[in-house]
Amino acid sequence: MLTESELKDISDRCDSATKGPWKSFIEGRDHESGSDFIQTPDGDIELIGGTKEDQDFIAQSRTDVPKLIEEIKRLKTNK
Repeated sequence: MLTESELKDISDRCDSATKGPWKSFIEGRDHESGSDFIQTPDGDIELIGGTKEDQDFIAQSRTDVPKLIEEIKRLKTNK
């Protein structure tokens, strides 16, 4: 079970990260030349290691995690 403290910690980390949206760009899929990267409003993030699926997951988590936090809060409120 997720405690209120754990939920707050997750929410704080999310709030401290660069605001979204983040977009994953994979060479050959999203552009023709250059490296794979995650584009954020504050600049690009290049990852070393991991898979293309890992990169997509990390980029999409910037949108997914806030939605999940809000849904958890809603569900806890409507108990």
